[in-house]
Parts: sequence; structure tokens; C-alpha cells
Amino acid sequence: MATLKKSIRIAASPGAVHRALTDPAALRVWLAEHAEVDLPGQYRFWGRFTPDGEAPHQRLRHVDDSSLRFDWELDGVTTTVDIGLAAEPGEGGSTLLTLTQAEVIGWPEALSTPGNRSLMHTYWALVLANLADYAEGREPVALCDFTSAVLRDELVIDADRLAVYASLTEPEQFSRWFGAKVEAELRPGGRWAMGGFEANPTPARIVDLQPGRSMSVDWGEMVQSWELDDSAGRTRLTFVHSGFDEARPPYDGWLGALAGLAELRRYHEVENWRTRWVEVGLDGLPDGLMTVD
Repeated sequence: MATLKKSIRIAASPGAVHRALTDPAALRVWLAEHAEVDLPGQYRFWGRFTPDGEAPHQRLRHVDDSSLRFDWELDGVTTTVDIGLAAEPGEGGSTLLTLTQAEVIGWPEALSTPGNRSLMHTYWALVLANLADYAEGREPVALCDFTSAVLRDELVIDADRLAVYASLTEPEQFSRWFGAKVEAELRPGGRWAMGGFEANPTPARIVDLQPGRSMSVDWGEMVQSWELDDSAGRTRLTFVHSGFDEARPPYDGWLGALAGLAELRRYHEVENWRTRWVEVGLDGLPDGLMTVD
């Protein structure tokens, strides 16, 4: 078994982040379809936006003004989630949130091992991005519906369409906001290699590229497509995963992609942007794959 760790900088006070973490009305915006909180005794969430969400599977172990710990049963295994909050000196009231979860599936086993514990690396990437957006007064990008095989989202970005296109296709820009190294050959039939060409002997392939407008990438078991349209001075991005076995939707990749879209929006809309991810760790992740700075 493995442990994951994620640290994220949130431009809000520790008190504001704590309220977002423990207010059931807030949780129903950025985390789950259903949430029940009665501190210090109960912290539960479930529904279609939660893996194995037909019923709650959490048990609160500890809570105070700067930390939260709960057990979460996944795949019949008790995992433990620890969340800590700390004010960041000199960061204008920002909070450093650090989350760990024990007893998950490590890398690269998470890519091929079925079950909810294999989703946690990308699940928390999206959940924490949504929490940060909510605490900072922004609308969360999306929630993943684990009861649906329709993987489609639309997002409006306050930026020029060609600027958004460049950030989605130029490897250097993509690696900055997405947080993972990529190398690419920008042409139909060209390679799209997460981790780089040397580290990825079986890269995805670009199957369609319309300069300034759209791109489709075939990952073997599914096709990832996006399209850009002008929208009253801003850019509307339509993002779709298709071509997969609908009995087994690729939620792991979809969660990671949605988390990336949250950072893409910040990349274009936040002045003096820097990634809000401070640390991204999972046992077994190869050196150089993640580009968090």
C-alpha cells in the first residue's frame, strides 16, 4: 500500500478554509452531492460526486481549528485522510493546506489496478482545486459524476482564444500550468508524451489538429478532445473524453484533466500567476514527471 501527499496554497485565511472544509452547505458546492457535519462527532459525504457514493463511508477521528482527520473505507480497506492548515507568513493571508491519505494504490499500479483507491491521486487534485476556488470566491470548475459515462465539460476563460490555444498546445506552457512534463509533435499523427519522449515509450497520438481551434489526442483506450470558441471577448472551452468502454469510464484521467482545467483558468485570469500546488507526491511517482515549482 502507498501514501499520497498534496500541498496547496490557497489565497484565503485558515479560518475561511476551515469553514469551507466543515460547513455542510459549502461541502455540497465543492465536494459532494450530500454532506452531513456535526462536529466533533460526525463528518460524512456521499452521492454521485463521491467514489462508492451510494452511502457515506467516513468516520471522523479528530478535528480542531487547524486539522481534520477521518477514516474513509474504500474497496473494503480503511484509508486515513489527514488535512492540516497553516498560515503562510508573508503570503498576504494565504493558507498552506497539506493532505495525506494512507493505504491507497501507488504508482504505476494505480494506472492498471481497478478500484476507488486507485483514483485518489487525481480525485484529490480536483477536490482540492475546487476547495481553493471556493475559498477564494471563485466558482469551482466541475465535479466528477461517478454515476455517468458522459465525460464532458464547458469552461469560460477570461482570455483571448489564441492565447488559450497556445497554452494548450505549446509543451512549455502546458507543463507549467498542468504540473506535469509533456513533449509533443504538433501535427496530426504526432506524438503527445506525458513525461517526455524518453520516459514514455508508448505516447498518445494527435489525431486531429485545427490551429487556433481544436485538438484531439488518442490515448489508446479513449480520445481526449477540446475545442475553443469566442465568447463575448472571452474563450469557451469544450472538453470531452470519448471512445472508451462505457462500462468502465476512465474517471482517473477525467479527474486529473478537470483539475488541470481549474489551473488553466487561473493561468490566464490571475495576475502574476504561479501554480498553487506546493507539493504533489505519491509513492512510486517517477522523478521529473511532475513540474510543480
